[in-house]
Amino acid sequence: MISVQSATYQSEYRIKLRFSNGETHVVDLAGVIARYPAAKPLLAETEFRKFFLDEWPTLVWPCGFDLSPETLYELATGTPPAWIQNSEAAA
Repeated sequence: MISVQSATYQSEYRIKLRFSNGETHVVDLAGVIARYPAAKPLLAETEFRKFFLDEWPTLVWPCGFDLSPETLYELATGTPPAWIQNSEAAA
């Protein structure tokens, strides 16, 4: 399973993520924020910048919106983590 080890604000709606597999990627979350009503408060960049990693670690905002490590990895790389690919191939 993949996890996010660190998340650092870059600019606008981009966050630099370091994953447990050693990879580092910058993910642009503008499309995600615009798509989900629960993320509407994050359209204000000051609110977007208030993200943190919770105990899972999931990327979370005080308004209650969150993104799982697997979702973030797929958004950052364009492919699901290897363990998800392997489980889908076995099905």
